[in-house]
Amino acid sequence: MAGAHADLIGFTMKHAGTQTLQRLSDLLDQIRQRPGLKEKKLGIFYRNAKSFLHFHEDPAGTFADLTVGETFDRYPVNTAKECKALLAAIDRSLAE
Repeated sequence: MAGAHADLIGFTMKHAGTQTLQRLSDLLDQIRQRPGLKEKKLGIFYRNAKSFLHFHEDPAGTFADLTVGETFDRYPVNTAKECKALLAAIDRSLAE
């Protein structure tokens, strides 16, 4: 599902809770180092006053939704490899 456009209509996923976000603290610290991003609430990032990145959890795992145009790309963030893929996608998006 990494990098796939998410069809968010009719599909509800719980926003990641504090415990899940604490587990992602290393990833969040790396995201915070990216220029131009503002974390308005734990794990919810904005770029130029527009929603840019947030996290969800469900029984299948933890996922990040990264804004791409008018939609989100959904990335799993359950392993170090998946987190690295998300960081690379964030960097690509910030370079645009």
